[in-house]
Amino acid sequence: MPKMKTRKSVAARFKVTATGKLKRAQAGKRHLLTGKPAKRKRQLSKSALVDDGHLKTYKRVMCV
Repeated sequence: MPKMKTRKSVAARFKVTATGKLKRAQAGKRHLLTGKPAKRKRQLSKSALVDDGHLKTYKRVMCV
């Protein structure tokens, strides 16, 4: 069976933490920022972890 290729689009979006979880950026910080309060924009700048329901799938396509 051939080796599985890494999906580069997924690998670019996530970073693997030391405990094996995936770190991601939050959505909603690209455009239409004038209508959002400064507090919300500041909170969106922080990273978040991938939900457990998607974790197995993303790790598989990243070959982690």
